[in-house]
Amino acid sequence: MNIKKNDKVKMLSGKDRDKIGKVLQVLPATNKVSVEGLNLLIKHLRPRQQGEKGQRLEFPSFVAVSKVSLVCSKCGKATRVGFKIVKKEGARDQKFRICRKCQEIIE
Repeated sequence: MNIKKNDKVKMLSGKDRDKIGKVLQVLPATNKVSVEGLNLLIKHLRPRQQGEKGQRLEFPSFVAVSKVSLVCSKCGKATRVGFKIVKKEGARDQKFRICRKCQEIIE
């Protein structure tokens, strides 16, 4: 999966199209992400005790990874993710995510 927790992503479709938010949760088994402030659902809660008021809870729902695009921290554009392997002598090779538009390493 190319998207990780705390990444900035841009919604590509739906009611929140072109909005940007931070990834809160990633589910790699189902290829879904939860984005802060986007794709909000409302859950109505009944009062449990007498005198208590009912509530409306808004929470971000999961959305498919294919519906979001990573925003590069350097150029600020929504981009696809590439990978670059940096070889080090005497140590393991490191794999980095890179922006396909500006070729900078995404952290």
